[in-house]
Amino acid sequence: MAGDTLITVIGNLTADPELRYTAQSVPVASFTVASTPRTYNRASGQWEDGTAMFLRCSAWREMAENIAESLTKGMRVIVYGRLQQRNWERDGQNRSSLEIQVDEIGPSLRYAQAQVTRIPRSSGGFNQGGQGGFASGAPAANFNQGGGFNGGAAANLGTGSMSAAQPSVDDNPWAAPATSDNGEGNEPPF
Repeated sequence: MAGDTLITVIGNLTADPELRYTAQSVPVASFTVASTPRTYNRASGQWEDGTAMFLRCSAWREMAENIAESLTKGMRVIVYGRLQQRNWERDGQNRSSLEIQVDEIGPSLRYAQAQVTRIPRSSGGFNQGGQGGFASGAPAANFNQGGGFNGGAAANLGTGSMSAAQPSVDDNPWAAPATSDNGEGNEPPF
């Protein structure tokens, strides 16, 4: 949107995402991403950590549920969204905080592996509020929408592997053999 401050942050989740529902039963996931800049000190020949930045993030609707099922504390993620400032008054003093309204999120694959699982979108008959942007019945390409890494269990972050069990051929639309409708027979089904 015009006038929004767009931001991309790479960091680690400080806790498991918290999934809540509004009074209208709309899911919202809240989580914090810690991002620490590192600089190389030529004098000492070592990397040094800067001051950590903690950013609170919120995601809505189907994306919120996918985040809660897929991501856990300590996972390195890439978050893209709109930076928003919240203002309020407490004890006669004006307060403010910055928060990211998440438009896209995914695991960082720099030190890990991930297996993406597609699930059919729920039929609501409306655009999902910009959280993926497909109308009802259109294909979805959001990451890891069905059960998360390791089937929803905590990932073993020490090995750098976050792969899940392989889905069956029936569940994988990309595993279907190509049809020979176009005469070539070896083309992908899209």
